[in-house]
Amino acid sequence: MDNLALLSLAALAPILVVAVLLVGLRWPAKYAMPVGFAAAVIVGALVWGMDAAVLAAASVEGLVIAIGLLYIIFGALLLLQTLTASGALATIRAGFTTVSADRRVQAIIIGWLFGSFIEGASGFGTPAAVVAPLLLALGFPAMAAVMVGLVIQSTPVSFGAAGTPVLTGLGQGLAGDGAVEARIGVLGLDMPGYLQVLGLQVASIHAVVGTLIPLFLVCMLTGFFGGRFVDGLKVWPFAIYAALAMTVPSVTVAAVLGPEFPSLLGGLIGLALVMFTSSRGFLMPKDIWDFPPRERWSDRWTGNLEADASTVAGAKMNIWLAWSPYVIVAVLLVLTRTVEPVTDFLTGVTIGFDDILATGIGESLQVVYLPGFIFIVACLITYGLQRMRPAQIAQSWRIAGSQLAGAAVALLFALPLVRILINSGPDYNSTGFSSMPITLAEGASALTGSAWPLLAPWIGALGAFIAGSNTVSNLTFSLFQFATAEHIGASQETVVATQAVGGAAGNMITVHNVVAASATVGLLGREGDLIRMTIIPTVYYCLFAGGLSFVLINGVGLNAGTALLVALAVVLVAIVVRIARQTPSDRLTPAGGTTTG
Repeated sequence: MDNLALLSLAALAPILVVAVLLVGLRWPAKYAMPVGFAAAVIVGALVWGMDAAVLAAASVEGLVIAIGLLYIIFGALLLLQTLTASGALATIRAGFTTVSADRRVQAIIIGWLFGSFIEGASGFGTPAAVVAPLLLALGFPAMAAVMVGLVIQSTPVSFGAAGTPVLTGLGQGLAGDGAVEARIGVLGLDMPGYLQVLGLQVASIHAVVGTLIPLFLVCMLTGFFGGRFVDGLKVWPFAIYAALAMTVPSVTVAAVLGPEFPSLLGGLIGLALVMFTSSRGFLMPKDIWDFPPRERWSDRWTGNLEADASTVAGAKMNIWLAWSPYVIVAVLLVLTRTVEPVTDFLTGVTIGFDDILATGIGESLQVVYLPGFIFIVACLITYGLQRMRPAQIAQSWRIAGSQLAGAAVALLFALPLVRILINSGPDYNSTGFSSMPITLAEGASALTGSAWPLLAPWIGALGAFIAGSNTVSNLTFSLFQFATAEHIGASQETVVATQAVGGAAGNMITVHNVVAASATVGLLGREGDLIRMTIIPTVYYCLFAGGLSFVLINGVGLNAGTALLVALAVVLVAIVVRIARQTPSDRLTPAGGTTTG
Protein backbone atom coordinates (compact mmCIF):
# COMPACT_ATOMS: atom_id res chain seq x y z
CA MET A 1 0.00 0.00 0.00
CA ASP A 2 1.65 3.25 -1.14
CA ASN A 3 -1.34 5.61 -1.30
CA LEU A 4 -0.50 8.54 0.99
CA ALA A 5 -4.11 9.13 2.01
CA LEU A 6 -4.64 5.49 3.00
CA LEU A 7 -1.30 5.37 4.81
CA SER A 8 -2.19 8.54 6.71
CA LEU A 9 -5.50 7.01 7.79
CA ALA A 10 -3.72 3.84 8.92
CA ALA A 11 -1.17 5.90 10.89
CA LEU A 12 -4.00 7.83 12.49
CA ALA A 13 -5.89 4.70 13.56
CA PRO A 14 -4.18 4.07 16.95
CA ILE A 15 -4.58 7.75 17.87
CA LEU A 16 -8.23 7.73 16.82
CA VAL A 17 -8.88 4.61 18.88
CA VAL A 18 -7.48 6.25 22.00
CA ALA A 19 -9.29 9.54 21.34
CA VAL A 20 -12.67 7.87 20.79
CA LEU A 21 -12.36 5.66 23.86
CA LEU A 22 -11.07 8.43 26.13
CA VAL A 23 -13.05 11.44 24.98
CA GLY A 24 -16.01 9.94 23.16
CA LEU A 25 -16.83 6.95 25.36
CA ARG A 26 -15.12 8.29 28.52
CA TRP A 27 -13.20 5.11 29.14
CA PRO A 28 -10.51 5.37 31.83
CA ALA A 29 -7.00 5.56 30.37
CA LYS A 30 -6.09 2.28 32.06
CA TYR A 31 -8.53 0.56 29.67
CA ALA A 32 -8.19 2.82 26.60
CA MET A 33 -4.39 2.75 26.39
CA PRO A 34 -4.05 -1.08 26.19
CA VAL A 35 -6.54 -1.07 23.29
CA GLY A 36 -4.60 1.74 21.61
CA PHE A 37 -1.37 -0.17 22.12
CA ALA A 38 -2.90 -3.24 20.46
CA ALA A 39 -4.00 -1.08 17.52
CA ALA A 40 -0.46 0.31 17.15
CA VAL A 41 1.00 -3.21 17.14
CA ILE A 42 -1.47 -4.36 14.48
CA VAL A 43 -0.88 -1.34 12.21
CA GLY A 44 2.88 -1.54 12.73
CA ALA A 45 3.02 -5.23 11.86
CA LEU A 46 0.47 -5.47 9.05
CA VAL A 47 0.86 -2.10 7.32
CA TRP A 48 4.38 -0.88 8.14
CA GLY A 49 5.99 -4.32 8.13
CA MET A 50 7.64 -4.00 11.54
CA ASP A 51 8.87 -7.39 12.73
CA ALA A 52 8.24 -8.83 16.17
CA ALA A 53 11.70 -7.94 17.48
CA VAL A 54 11.29 -4.25 16.61
CA LEU A 55 7.78 -4.11 18.09
CA ALA A 56 9.05 -5.76 21.27
CA ALA A 57 12.12 -3.50 21.46
CA ALA A 58 10.03 -0.36 20.98
CA SER A 59 7.68 -1.58 23.70
CA VAL A 60 10.56 -2.19 26.12
CA GLU A 61 11.89 1.29 25.32
CA GLY A 62 8.48 2.68 26.19
CA LEU A 63 8.40 0.73 29.44
CA VAL A 64 11.75 2.22 30.49
CA ILE A 65 10.46 5.73 29.75
CA ALA A 66 7.25 4.95 31.65
CA ILE A 67 9.26 3.85 34.69
CA GLY A 68 11.08 7.17 34.59
CA LEU A 69 7.79 9.04 34.50
CA LEU A 70 6.38 6.97 37.36
CA TYR A 71 9.56 7.85 39.28
CA ILE A 72 8.73 11.55 38.83
CA ILE A 73 5.11 11.01 39.85
CA PHE A 74 6.16 9.15 42.99
CA GLY A 75 8.47 12.01 43.96
CA ALA A 76 5.67 14.54 43.54
CA LEU A 77 3.26 12.38 45.53
CA LEU A 78 5.83 11.88 48.28
CA LEU A 79 6.47 15.62 48.52
CA LEU A 80 2.74 16.29 48.86
CA GLN A 81 2.32 13.64 51.56
CA THR A 82 5.42 14.87 53.39
CA LEU A 83 4.08 18.43 53.60
CA THR A 84 0.63 17.17 54.54
CA ALA A 85 1.99 15.06 57.38
CA SER A 86 4.26 17.81 58.71
CA GLY A 87 1.50 20.42 58.69
CA ALA A 88 3.36 22.68 56.24
CA LEU A 89 0.44 22.70 53.83
CA ALA A 90 -1.80 24.31 56.44
CA THR A 91 0.62 27.24 56.62
CA ILE A 92 1.02 27.43 52.84
CA ARG A 93 -2.73 27.51 52.40
CA ALA A 94 -3.03 30.29 54.96
CA GLY A 95 -0.29 32.23 53.18
CA PHE A 96 -2.05 32.17 49.83
CA THR A 97 -5.33 33.03 51.49
CA THR A 98 -3.58 36.05 53.01
CA VAL A 99 -2.60 37.31 49.55
CA SER A 100 -6.07 36.47 48.26
CA ALA A 101 -8.72 33.93 49.17
CA ASP A 102 -9.98 34.22 45.60
CA ARG A 103 -9.54 30.91 43.78
CA ARG A 104 -9.08 32.72 40.46
CA VAL A 105 -6.10 34.64 41.80
CA GLN A 106 -4.65 31.52 43.41
CA ALA A 107 -4.93 29.57 40.14
CA ILE A 108 -3.09 32.29 38.21
CA ILE A 109 -0.32 32.84 40.76
CA ILE A 110 0.31 29.17 41.52
CA GLY A 111 -0.52 27.68 38.14
CA TRP A 112 0.58 30.26 35.59
CA LEU A 113 3.49 31.96 37.39
CA PHE A 114 4.89 29.37 39.81
CA GLY A 115 4.16 26.67 37.23
CA SER A 116 6.05 28.59 34.53
CA PHE A 117 9.08 28.82 36.77
CA ILE A 118 8.99 25.08 37.53
CA GLU A 119 8.55 24.37 33.80
CA GLY A 120 11.59 26.48 32.99
CA ALA A 121 13.67 24.66 35.57
CA SER A 122 12.46 21.12 35.02
CA GLY A 123 9.99 20.57 32.19
CA PHE A 124 8.70 17.13 31.15
CA GLY A 125 5.33 17.46 32.88
CA THR A 126 6.80 18.39 36.26
CA PRO A 127 4.78 21.64 36.72
CA ALA A 128 1.43 19.84 36.67
CA ALA A 129 2.82 17.28 39.13
CA VAL A 130 3.80 20.14 41.46
CA VAL A 131 0.89 22.54 40.89
CA ALA A 132 -2.01 20.07 41.05
CA PRO A 133 -1.22 18.67 44.54
CA LEU A 134 -0.60 22.18 45.89
CA LEU A 135 -3.95 23.43 44.58
CA LEU A 136 -5.65 20.32 45.96
CA ALA A 137 -4.18 21.15 49.35
CA LEU A 138 -5.57 24.67 49.07
CA GLY A 139 -9.09 23.27 48.68
CA PHE A 140 -9.50 22.97 44.91
CA PRO A 141 -11.48 19.98 43.61
CA ALA A 142 -9.05 17.39 42.28
CA MET A 143 -10.25 17.79 38.68
CA ALA A 144 -9.96 21.59 38.84
CA ALA A 145 -6.44 21.30 40.24
CA VAL A 146 -5.36 19.02 37.40
CA MET A 147 -7.05 21.21 34.79
CA VAL A 148 -5.09 24.24 35.99
CA GLY A 149 -1.85 22.26 35.94
CA LEU A 150 -2.52 21.10 32.38
CA VAL A 151 -3.64 24.42 30.88
CA ILE A 152 -0.44 26.15 31.94
CA GLN A 153 1.49 23.38 30.15
CA SER A 154 1.47 25.59 27.07
CA THR A 155 3.21 28.97 26.84
CA PRO A 156 6.26 28.15 29.01
CA VAL A 157 6.77 24.64 27.63
CA SER A 158 8.98 25.56 24.64
CA PHE A 159 11.67 26.68 27.08
CA GLY A 160 11.16 23.98 29.68
CA ALA A 161 14.08 22.22 31.36
CA ALA A 162 16.43 25.12 30.59
CA GLY A 163 15.41 25.32 26.93
CA THR A 164 15.55 21.61 26.07
CA PRO A 165 12.72 21.68 23.44
CA VAL A 166 14.67 24.33 21.49
CA LEU A 167 18.28 23.35 22.22
CA THR A 168 17.79 19.60 21.89
CA GLY A 169 14.48 19.30 20.06
CA LEU A 170 15.12 21.83 17.31
CA GLY A 171 18.92 21.64 17.54
CA GLN A 172 19.18 17.88 17.09
CA GLY A 173 16.16 17.73 14.82
CA LEU A 174 17.82 20.09 12.33
CA ALA A 175 21.44 19.01 12.85
CA GLY A 176 23.45 17.59 9.97
CA ASP A 177 21.06 18.47 7.16
CA GLY A 178 22.72 20.14 4.19
CA ALA A 179 19.85 22.53 3.48
CA VAL A 180 19.80 23.68 7.09
CA GLU A 181 23.56 24.22 7.12
CA ALA A 182 23.30 26.22 3.89
CA ARG A 183 20.55 28.39 5.40
CA ILE A 184 22.62 29.02 8.53
CA GLY A 185 25.53 30.03 6.29
CA VAL A 186 23.38 32.47 4.30
CA LEU A 187 22.33 34.12 7.58
CA GLY A 188 25.96 34.33 8.70
CA LEU A 189 25.32 32.35 11.87
CA ASP A 190 26.47 29.17 13.56
CA MET A 191 24.05 26.61 15.02
CA PRO A 192 23.90 28.22 18.52
CA GLY A 193 23.20 31.58 16.92
CA TYR A 194 20.55 30.05 14.69
CA LEU A 195 18.86 28.44 17.69
CA GLN A 196 18.80 31.83 19.40
CA VAL A 197 17.03 33.28 16.35
CA LEU A 198 14.53 30.42 16.43
CA GLY A 199 14.11 30.80 20.19
CA LEU A 200 13.29 34.48 19.89
CA GLN A 201 10.65 33.76 17.25
CA VAL A 202 9.17 31.02 19.44
CA ALA A 203 9.07 33.34 22.47
CA SER A 204 7.51 36.16 20.41
CA ILE A 205 4.70 33.96 19.05
CA HIS A 206 4.06 32.58 22.54
CA ALA A 207 3.94 36.11 23.97
CA VAL A 208 1.15 37.07 21.58
CA VAL A 209 -0.86 33.86 21.75
CA GLY A 210 -0.19 33.01 25.40
CA THR A 211 -1.29 36.37 26.80
CA LEU A 212 -4.89 35.11 26.93
CA ILE A 213 -4.07 31.78 28.59
CA PRO A 214 -4.53 32.99 32.22
CA LEU A 215 -7.90 34.45 31.19
CA PHE A 216 -8.87 31.16 29.54
CA LEU A 217 -7.76 29.45 32.73
CA VAL A 218 -9.96 31.42 35.12
CA CYS A 219 -12.98 31.39 32.79
CA MET A 220 -12.73 27.61 32.52
CA LEU A 221 -12.28 27.36 36.28
CA THR A 222 -15.39 29.35 37.12
CA GLY A 223 -17.44 27.97 34.23
CA PHE A 224 -16.73 24.27 34.65
CA PHE A 225 -16.52 24.33 38.45
CA GLY A 226 -18.94 27.10 39.34
CA GLY A 227 -21.36 27.20 36.45
CA ARG A 228 -20.62 30.80 35.39
CA PHE A 229 -17.85 31.67 32.92
CA VAL A 230 -18.58 35.36 33.54
CA ASP A 231 -17.03 35.10 37.01
CA GLY A 232 -13.70 34.35 35.37
CA LEU A 233 -14.11 37.16 32.87
CA LYS A 234 -14.52 39.64 35.72
CA VAL A 235 -10.83 39.39 36.64
CA TRP A 236 -9.58 40.05 33.11
CA PRO A 237 -7.33 43.00 34.16
CA PHE A 238 -5.47 40.83 36.67
CA ALA A 239 -5.30 37.88 34.25
CA ILE A 240 -3.82 39.98 31.42
CA TYR A 241 -1.42 41.70 33.84
CA ALA A 242 -0.20 38.36 35.19
CA ALA A 243 0.22 37.06 31.63
CA LEU A 244 2.34 40.03 30.59
CA ALA A 245 4.34 39.82 33.82
CA MET A 246 5.64 36.48 32.52
CA THR A 247 5.62 36.85 28.72
CA VAL A 248 7.37 40.24 28.47
CA PRO A 249 10.38 39.13 30.55
CA SER A 250 10.35 35.82 28.64
CA VAL A 251 10.79 37.54 25.26
CA THR A 252 13.41 39.88 26.70
CA VAL A 253 15.41 36.99 28.13
CA ALA A 254 15.14 35.08 24.82
CA ALA A 255 16.57 38.10 22.99
CA VAL A 256 19.38 38.76 25.45
CA LEU A 257 20.35 35.41 26.96
CA GLY A 258 19.07 32.83 24.48
CA PRO A 259 16.70 29.87 24.80
CA GLU A 260 17.85 28.44 28.14
CA PHE A 261 16.06 30.79 30.52
CA PRO A 262 12.94 32.50 29.06
CA SER A 263 10.45 30.43 31.08
CA LEU A 264 12.61 30.03 34.16
CA LEU A 265 13.42 33.73 34.55
CA GLY A 266 10.13 34.88 33.03
CA GLY A 267 8.18 32.81 35.54
CA LEU A 268 10.38 33.90 38.46
CA ILE A 269 10.22 37.61 37.59
CA GLY A 270 6.48 37.41 37.01
CA LEU A 271 5.89 35.53 40.27
CA ALA A 272 7.90 38.02 42.33
CA LEU A 273 6.21 41.00 40.67
CA VAL A 274 2.65 39.74 40.91
CA MET A 275 3.03 38.47 44.49
CA PHE A 276 4.40 41.88 45.50
CA THR A 277 1.68 43.91 43.77
CA SER A 278 -1.10 41.54 44.79
CA SER A 279 -0.16 41.82 48.45
CA ARG A 280 -0.79 45.56 48.04
CA GLY A 281 -4.16 45.09 46.38
CA PHE A 282 -3.18 45.98 42.81
CA LEU A 283 -5.90 44.76 40.40
CA MET A 284 -7.27 42.43 43.07
CA PRO A 285 -10.95 41.52 42.55
CA LYS A 286 -13.38 43.19 44.94
CA ASP A 287 -15.56 40.11 45.22
CA ILE A 288 -14.00 36.85 46.38
CA TRP A 289 -14.86 33.84 44.21
CA ASP A 290 -14.83 30.33 45.65
CA PHE A 291 -16.06 26.90 44.61
CA PRO A 292 -19.57 25.80 45.62
CA PRO A 293 -19.90 24.09 49.01
CA ARG A 294 -18.30 20.66 48.97
CA GLU A 295 -21.64 18.88 49.30
CA ARG A 296 -22.63 20.34 45.91
CA TRP A 297 -19.52 19.14 44.08
CA SER A 298 -19.98 16.66 41.25
CA ASP A 299 -18.86 13.17 42.15
CA ARG A 300 -16.51 13.33 39.14
CA TRP A 301 -14.62 16.34 40.54
CA THR A 302 -12.99 14.41 43.36
CA GLY A 303 -10.53 11.54 43.56
CA ASN A 304 -9.42 9.15 46.26
CA LEU A 305 -6.94 11.58 47.77
CA GLU A 306 -7.80 14.21 50.34
CA ALA A 307 -5.00 16.71 50.89
CA ASP A 308 -7.01 19.51 52.39
CA ALA A 309 -4.57 21.28 54.67
CA SER A 310 -7.38 22.39 56.96
CA THR A 311 -7.58 18.83 58.22
CA VAL A 312 -4.26 19.32 59.98
CA ALA A 313 -5.73 20.63 63.18
CA GLY A 314 -3.81 23.38 64.90
CA ALA A 315 -0.85 23.16 62.55
CA LYS A 316 1.33 26.25 62.87
CA MET A 317 4.65 26.74 61.13
CA ASN A 318 6.80 29.62 60.01
CA ILE A 319 5.84 30.55 56.45
CA TRP A 320 9.44 30.30 55.20
CA LEU A 321 9.90 26.91 56.83
CA ALA A 322 6.63 25.68 55.32
CA TRP A 323 7.68 26.81 51.83
CA SER A 324 11.25 25.56 52.21
CA PRO A 325 10.63 22.18 50.43
CA TYR A 326 9.41 23.97 47.29
CA VAL A 327 12.33 26.39 47.51
CA ILE A 328 14.69 23.42 47.84
CA VAL A 329 13.08 21.77 44.79
CA ALA A 330 13.40 24.96 42.74
CA VAL A 331 17.02 25.58 43.78
CA LEU A 332 18.05 21.98 43.14
CA LEU A 333 16.35 21.96 39.75
CA VAL A 334 18.10 25.17 38.72
CA LEU A 335 21.51 24.05 40.00
CA THR A 336 21.33 20.61 38.43
CA ARG A 337 20.28 22.03 35.08
CA THR A 338 22.44 25.14 34.82
CA VAL A 339 25.75 24.31 36.58
CA GLU A 340 27.57 22.33 33.90
CA PRO A 341 29.85 20.16 36.11
CA VAL A 342 26.89 19.16 38.25
CA THR A 343 24.76 18.44 35.18
CA ASP A 344 27.53 16.37 33.58
CA PHE A 345 28.00 14.29 36.72
CA LEU A 346 24.29 13.63 37.29
CA THR A 347 23.49 12.83 33.66
CA GLY A 348 26.38 10.37 33.64
CA VAL A 349 24.65 8.09 36.12
CA THR A 350 22.35 5.97 33.97
CA ILE A 351 20.65 2.59 33.86
CA GLY A 352 18.96 1.04 30.85
CA PHE A 353 19.50 -0.77 27.57
CA ASP A 354 21.68 0.20 24.60
CA ASP A 355 20.61 -2.33 21.96
CA ILE A 356 17.34 -4.02 22.78
CA LEU A 357 16.99 -7.38 20.97
CA ALA A 358 19.80 -6.34 18.60
CA THR A 359 17.53 -3.77 16.92
CA GLY A 360 19.56 -0.66 17.67
CA ILE A 361 16.72 0.67 19.81
CA GLY A 362 17.82 1.70 23.28
CA GLU A 363 16.74 3.77 26.27
CA SER A 364 18.23 4.67 29.63
CA LEU A 365 17.22 6.53 32.76
CA GLN A 366 19.31 9.27 34.32
CA VAL A 367 18.30 8.17 37.79
CA VAL A 368 19.80 11.05 39.79
CA TYR A 369 19.03 13.75 37.21
CA LEU A 370 15.30 13.13 36.82
CA PRO A 371 13.00 15.44 38.83
CA GLY A 372 11.81 12.43 40.82
CA PHE A 373 15.20 12.23 42.52
CA ILE A 374 15.09 15.96 43.26
CA PHE A 375 11.68 15.55 44.90
CA ILE A 376 12.93 12.69 47.07
CA VAL A 377 16.06 14.61 48.14
CA ALA A 378 13.85 17.58 49.05
CA CYS A 379 11.70 15.26 51.16
CA LEU A 380 14.76 13.87 52.99
CA ILE A 381 15.93 17.40 53.79
CA THR A 382 12.41 18.34 54.90
CA TYR A 383 12.35 15.54 57.47
CA GLY A 384 15.10 17.33 59.36
CA LEU A 385 14.02 20.92 58.70
CA GLN A 386 10.43 20.35 59.81
CA ARG A 387 11.34 17.83 62.54
CA MET A 388 9.05 15.10 61.33
CA ARG A 389 8.47 12.00 63.42
CA PRO A 390 9.27 8.51 62.06
CA ALA A 391 5.56 7.64 62.04
CA GLN A 392 4.78 10.67 59.88
CA ILE A 393 7.58 9.77 57.45
CA ALA A 394 6.46 6.16 57.18
CA GLN A 395 2.88 7.24 56.56
CA SER A 396 3.91 9.60 53.73
CA TRP A 397 5.85 6.85 51.93
CA ARG A 398 3.03 4.33 52.36
CA ILE A 399 0.34 6.65 51.00
CA ALA A 400 2.50 7.86 48.08
CA GLY A 401 3.30 4.27 47.11
CA SER A 402 -0.33 3.20 47.14
CA GLN A 403 -1.36 6.20 45.03
CA LEU A 404 1.31 5.47 42.43
CA ALA A 405 -0.28 2.16 41.47
CA GLY A 406 -3.31 3.92 40.02
CA ALA A 407 -1.30 5.60 37.23
CA ALA A 408 0.91 2.65 36.41
CA VAL A 409 -1.35 0.64 34.08
CA ALA A 410 -2.17 3.52 31.74
CA LEU A 411 1.42 4.73 31.49
CA LEU A 412 2.87 1.25 31.04
CA PHE A 413 0.79 0.95 27.85
CA ALA A 414 0.81 4.60 26.71
CA LEU A 415 4.58 4.91 26.36
CA PRO A 416 5.09 1.63 24.45
CA LEU A 417 2.31 2.78 22.07
CA VAL A 418 4.18 6.05 21.51
CA ARG A 419 7.51 4.37 20.84
CA ILE A 420 5.99 1.97 18.29
CA LEU A 421 4.66 4.95 16.34
CA ILE A 422 7.95 6.82 16.49
CA ASN A 423 10.11 3.75 15.70
CA SER A 424 8.07 2.78 12.65
CA GLY A 425 10.40 4.52 10.17
CA PRO A 426 12.39 2.95 7.29
CA ASP A 427 15.21 1.85 9.59
CA TYR A 428 12.78 -0.44 11.40
CA ASN A 429 10.28 -1.57 8.76
CA SER A 430 10.34 -3.73 5.63
CA THR A 431 8.23 -1.41 3.49
CA GLY A 432 10.41 1.68 3.31
CA PHE A 433 7.56 3.85 4.55
CA SER A 434 8.26 6.95 6.60
CA SER A 435 7.34 6.65 10.28
CA MET A 436 3.69 7.00 11.19
CA PRO A 437 4.03 10.58 12.55
CA ILE A 438 5.97 11.69 9.46
CA THR A 439 3.42 10.00 7.20
CA LEU A 440 0.63 11.93 8.91
CA ALA A 441 2.53 15.18 8.41
CA GLU A 442 3.25 14.41 4.76
CA GLY A 443 -0.41 13.66 4.15
CA ALA A 444 -1.42 16.93 5.75
CA SER A 445 1.11 18.99 3.77
CA ALA A 446 -0.04 17.40 0.50
CA LEU A 447 -3.52 18.76 1.19
CA THR A 448 -2.53 22.31 2.13
CA GLY A 449 0.28 23.46 -0.19
CA SER A 450 1.13 27.15 0.34
CA ALA A 451 -1.33 27.33 3.25
CA TRP A 452 0.99 25.06 5.23
CA PRO A 453 1.85 27.62 7.96
CA LEU A 454 -1.78 27.43 9.06
CA LEU A 455 -1.34 23.72 9.73
CA ALA A 456 2.22 23.78 11.09
CA PRO A 457 1.22 24.19 14.79
CA TRP A 458 -1.26 21.34 14.51
CA ILE A 459 1.55 19.01 13.44
CA GLY A 460 3.57 20.14 16.45
CA ALA A 461 0.59 19.52 18.71
CA LEU A 462 0.00 16.11 17.14
CA GLY A 463 3.63 15.19 17.78
CA ALA A 464 3.34 16.23 21.42
CA PHE A 465 0.05 14.37 21.80
CA ILE A 466 1.61 11.20 20.42
CA ALA A 467 4.99 11.44 22.14
CA GLY A 468 4.01 13.32 25.29
CA SER A 469 6.86 15.76 24.79
CA ASN A 470 7.46 19.06 23.00
CA THR A 471 11.11 18.03 22.71
CA VAL A 472 10.28 14.75 20.94
CA SER A 473 7.75 16.50 18.71
CA ASN A 474 10.46 18.97 17.64
CA LEU A 475 12.98 16.17 17.13
CA THR A 476 10.46 14.32 14.96
CA PHE A 477 9.04 17.14 12.87
CA SER A 478 11.41 20.14 12.83
CA LEU A 479 13.37 19.02 9.75
CA PHE A 480 10.13 18.10 7.97
CA GLN A 481 8.73 21.57 8.79
CA PHE A 482 11.95 23.21 7.55
CA ALA A 483 11.87 21.27 4.27
CA THR A 484 8.17 21.97 3.70
CA ALA A 485 8.71 25.71 4.27
CA GLU A 486 11.63 25.69 1.83
CA HIS A 487 9.50 23.83 -0.75
CA ILE A 488 6.66 26.39 -0.64
CA GLY A 489 8.97 29.41 -0.41
CA ALA A 490 8.04 30.38 3.15
CA SER A 491 10.32 31.54 5.98
CA GLN A 492 11.91 28.39 7.37
CA GLU A 493 12.53 30.02 10.73
CA THR A 494 8.92 31.10 11.21
CA VAL A 495 7.51 27.71 10.22
CA VAL A 496 9.94 25.83 12.48
CA ALA A 497 9.15 28.24 15.33
CA THR A 498 5.44 27.61 14.77
CA GLN A 499 6.11 23.87 15.03
CA ALA A 500 7.68 24.45 18.45
CA VAL A 501 4.75 26.59 19.58
CA GLY A 502 2.24 23.95 18.48
CA GLY A 503 4.29 21.28 20.22
CA ALA A 504 4.02 23.27 23.44
CA ALA A 505 0.24 23.62 23.05
CA GLY A 506 -0.11 19.87 22.52
CA ASN A 507 1.16 19.24 26.03
CA MET A 508 -2.24 20.30 27.37
CA ILE A 509 -3.88 17.19 25.91
CA THR A 510 -1.01 14.69 26.06
CA VAL A 511 -2.46 11.52 27.56
CA HIS A 512 0.41 10.62 29.82
CA ASN A 513 0.64 14.21 31.13
CA VAL A 514 -3.07 13.96 31.97
CA VAL A 515 -2.58 10.59 33.66
CA ALA A 516 0.53 11.70 35.53
CA ALA A 517 -1.01 14.92 36.85
CA SER A 518 -4.22 13.10 37.79
CA ALA A 519 -2.26 10.53 39.77
CA THR A 520 -0.73 13.20 41.98
CA VAL A 521 -4.18 14.13 43.30
CA GLY A 522 -5.73 10.65 43.29
CA LEU A 523 -7.94 11.38 40.28
CA LEU A 524 -7.87 8.42 37.92
CA GLY A 525 -10.31 7.28 35.24
CA ARG A 526 -11.40 10.86 34.39
CA GLU A 527 -8.82 11.51 31.67
CA GLY A 528 -11.46 11.94 28.98
CA ASP A 529 -13.27 14.61 31.01
CA LEU A 530 -10.04 16.54 31.40
CA ILE A 531 -9.12 16.33 27.71
CA ARG A 532 -12.61 17.60 26.83
CA MET A 533 -11.73 20.75 28.81
CA THR A 534 -8.08 21.25 27.87
CA ILE A 535 -8.71 20.75 24.17
CA ILE A 536 -10.45 24.15 24.17
CA PRO A 537 -7.28 26.23 24.83
CA THR A 538 -5.29 23.79 22.65
CA VAL A 539 -7.52 24.53 19.64
CA TYR A 540 -7.32 28.28 20.37
CA TYR A 541 -3.55 28.11 20.59
CA CYS A 542 -3.09 26.24 17.32
CA LEU A 543 -5.57 28.41 15.40
CA PHE A 544 -4.00 31.64 16.63
CA ALA A 545 -0.41 30.46 16.12
CA GLY A 546 -1.20 29.21 12.62
CA GLY A 547 -2.87 32.43 11.55
CA LEU A 548 -0.13 34.55 13.10
CA SER A 549 2.56 32.47 11.40
CA PHE A 550 0.87 32.88 8.02
CA VAL A 551 0.63 36.66 8.48
CA LEU A 552 4.26 36.92 9.62
CA ILE A 553 5.28 35.17 6.40
CA ASN A 554 2.84 36.70 3.91
CA GLY A 555 1.81 39.95 5.54
CA VAL A 556 -1.62 41.33 6.43
CA GLY A 557 -4.05 41.37 3.53
CA LEU A 558 -6.66 39.37 1.67
CA ASN A 559 -5.22 36.01 2.57
CA ALA A 560 -6.06 32.93 4.61
CA GLY A 561 -3.99 33.94 7.63
CA THR A 562 -5.61 37.34 8.01
CA ALA A 563 -9.05 35.80 7.49
CA LEU A 564 -8.36 33.21 10.19
CA LEU A 565 -7.17 35.82 12.70
CA VAL A 566 -10.19 38.04 12.00
CA ALA A 567 -12.55 35.08 12.32
CA LEU A 568 -10.90 33.99 15.58
CA ALA A 569 -11.17 37.52 16.96
CA VAL A 570 -14.84 37.69 16.02
CA VAL A 571 -15.54 34.34 17.67
CA LEU A 572 -13.70 35.34 20.85
CA VAL A 573 -15.54 38.66 21.04
CA ALA A 574 -18.86 36.90 20.48
CA ILE A 575 -18.04 34.45 23.27
CA VAL A 576 -17.08 37.30 25.61
CA VAL A 577 -20.32 39.15 24.84
CA ARG A 578 -22.37 36.04 25.47
CA ILE A 579 -20.52 35.31 28.71
CA ALA A 580 -20.89 38.92 29.86
CA ARG A 581 -24.68 38.62 29.50
CA GLN A 582 -24.79 35.57 31.75
CA THR A 583 -27.03 36.19 34.73
CA PRO A 584 -26.78 34.63 38.21
CA SER A 585 -29.50 32.15 37.23
CA ASP A 586 -27.61 31.01 34.12
CA ARG A 587 -25.70 28.20 35.74
CA LEU A 588 -24.19 25.43 33.66
CA THR A 589 -24.01 21.72 34.30
CA PRO A 590 -20.85 21.11 36.35
CA ALA A 591 -17.83 19.59 34.65
CA GLY A 592 -18.01 15.84 34.47
CA GLY A 593 -21.71 15.36 35.24
CA THR A 594 -24.33 16.11 37.84
CA THR A 595 -23.76 17.30 41.36
CA THR A 596 -24.23 15.18 44.42
CA GLY A 597 -25.75 16.10 47.72
